[in-house]
Amino acid sequence: MSALPTTGREWQLVARPHGWPEAGDLALREVPVSEPGEGRILVRNLHFSVDPYMRGRMNDVPSYLPPFQIDQPLDGHAVGVVVASAAEGFAVGDTVAHFLGWREYAEVPAAHAHKIDTSLAPASAYLGVLGMPGLTAYAGLFRTAGFKEGDAIFVSGAAGAVGSLVGQMARVKGASRVIGSAGSAAKVQHLTERYGFSAAFNYKDGPVAEQLAKAAPDGIDVYFDNVGGDHLEAAIDSLKLHGRVTLCGAIAQYNDTEPSVVLRNLITAIGKRLRLEGMMVADHEDLRPQFVRDVAGWIASGDIVYDETVVEGIEHGFDAFIGMLRGENTGKMVVSLPE
Repeated sequence: MSALPTTGREWQLVARPHGWPEAGDLALREVPVSEPGEGRILVRNLHFSVDPYMRGRMNDVPSYLPPFQIDQPLDGHAVGVVVASAAEGFAVGDTVAHFLGWREYAEVPAAHAHKIDTSLAPASAYLGVLGMPGLTAYAGLFRTAGFKEGDAIFVSGAAGAVGSLVGQMARVKGASRVIGSAGSAAKVQHLTERYGFSAAFNYKDGPVAEQLAKAAPDGIDVYFDNVGGDHLEAAIDSLKLHGRVTLCGAIAQYNDTEPSVVLRNLITAIGKRLRLEGMMVADHEDLRPQFVRDVAGWIASGDIVYDETVVEGIEHGFDAFIGMLRGENTGKMVVSLPE
């Protein structure tokens, strides 16, 4: 135990952002590190995740997760190595996933951590393709949207951690057409050439509704929404009778300071008998074993590929977070903490 560190760094919220977060809203602070209490483990984090939902937790409003508190550490998914254990079932050297990210060392209740199999994929993959984004894609596509073979699907934010997997999973399961939107020509090319999308477009090149209609002249059966706003409105126009929408995220609106414009065509959903359903990944933990088996198999066979945008060093955590909100990542944005 004498070899354990006495201090470590963590990111804390020091002011609530108005609009886009600024560097002064967060602070990287050094805090004490102690041996784990009974039933707990001390983890040296190797990688932590930055995700869109974290922006909402910076606001002091009720939501499905409690807001971050001022002068307290941020949290989120992380993977690391156990360096001390006072919990049965966990040994020094185990690689684990948990929810106390944004810090170098985390004292974690054993009940809130689980061991991960790094023979299937590197540890960082459990923050992306085999972690929360992957399970979000899997549950949102197959359970919430009720995807079936032959469906045509449109995915917004398709080059991101969730969207890139949704499109590939749909392709693997026999989609008739997979269409994605992204924010740059390079990402559009990536969608078709690397992820195997049937078609893709840059939403900055013109009205989304016009570009989607051109990419899917026969309409779509499923829309997986990571963006909201004009993408959702365009999808409603393109959806066929009895179309389904998974409402997963609305990143286009997370930093708005004024109320968003109400969808102008929502009444169309009545005549088309559309189903629009919100989804939270926490509701689908029962799917995790099946999800890991399926996706690990698809990775091994080469049916699914994944990307990570890695930012090195805890001191660049805020930069990674803002970069993710601005769409600078391809695949999962991960902060890595070298030894």
